[in-house]
Amino acid sequence: MECSSYIQKKIRDLREDHDLTQQQVADYLGTSQTMYARYERGANELPIRHLISLCRLYHVSADVILGLRR
Repeated sequence: MECSSYIQKKIRDLREDHDLTQQQVADYLGTSQTMYARYERGANELPIRHLISLCRLYHVSADVILGLRR
């Protein structure tokens, strides 16, 4: 699986596993729901600052989100 496709699937799966909406995650990141949806679709790259925030939100390492460790 391509790296960006893996990241898209992983952030969507983590959000759904935590029963969060795109709007809730977007609010946590300080961005719009539309922009967050673009990250999940792969239309925009996930900024490093948001990667770090998602790691904190989901209590996982960046390796998990990036697919370096499963």
